[in-house]
Amino acid sequence: MGHRKFSSPRHGSLAYRPRGRAKSFIPRIRTWPRVLADKPTLLGFPGYKAGTLHVITVDDRAKTPNFGKPLFNMSSVLTMPDTQIVGLRLYRHENGQDQAIADVKAADQTPVDKMPLDKTSRVAALVSSVPRDVGLSQKKPVVLEVGVSGGDLKSQAEFVLGLIGKKVKFTEVFKPGMYVDVLGITKGKGFEGPVTRFGVKRKQHKSRKSVRAVGVIGPWHPAAVMYTVARAGQMGFHQRTETGKRILFVGNASTSPITPAGGFEHFGNVAGEYAVVGGSVPGPASRFVMVRLRVRGVSKALAPPQVVEVSTMARRR
Repeated sequence: MGHRKFSSPRHGSLAYRPRGRAKSFIPRIRTWPRVLADKPTLLGFPGYKAGTLHVITVDDRAKTPNFGKPLFNMSSVLTMPDTQIVGLRLYRHENGQDQAIADVKAADQTPVDKMPLDKTSRVAALVSSVPRDVGLSQKKPVVLEVGVSGGDLKSQAEFVLGLIGKKVKFTEVFKPGMYVDVLGITKGKGFEGPVTRFGVKRKQHKSRKSVRAVGVIGPWHPAAVMYTVARAGQMGFHQRTETGKRILFVGNASTSPITPAGGFEHFGNVAGEYAVVGGSVPGPASRFVMVRLRVRGVSKALAPPQVVEVSTMARRR
């Protein structure tokens, strides 16, 4: 960049490459946390994004300037219908990767002592979530894996085997005040140029041929375009993970309604159990999300925060 008088930082984080479209509306969970507990537990719970609202809580973070004062939170409402455990899957770690070695369904009735636990490195539960339970039009249930941790492998297998055919509630896995990760597929933007996609500067208006394009895509040699160069392509509809989201409170729409006047935009009314988490979560309204136990960091504040006010006023653009 010999013509530049001052240096300029690059545009666009390299941590999100390649920026291609997600293969499915269901996020792929590559990592499950480890829980050091005597009893096994599920590590995630499927849900659907309903919308956003404002929650005022009392700041309970010690040693902060706003400790004990009202704290304004932009929050997301997630509907959490009861999920059904439909099976058990066993994995073994071989050649640097996990390979599925056995599936146990409700009709199999396989006892624990007949399972190849000596070759097993990880136990996962197969769960089913029905979008129609929250008022969505999709009839086909969403079936995916949820990690299991705590205790030993035998107790984990017995735990999941005892839940096959039963339904699990969100409050049986997560409690208000806990910090969680939310995984989902972001809102799709379609094909966009480098100015919108990476935030590069527009060229001057008398520029040759193009204004909303990068000036140089690379040298003569090596005769190739590096992957770090901002190029046009797919924007949005990527899998993303929002970490460290705190569950502010949970409730049931039948006893404590959360739907604003006129319903949530592009979703409607919330029915059944729901969870309100601080901050934003990936994706538009009605999109599937996975709530997972926090992978990074230690959750210090586990007590539920004191909620002062919940704004359920209708939002109009």
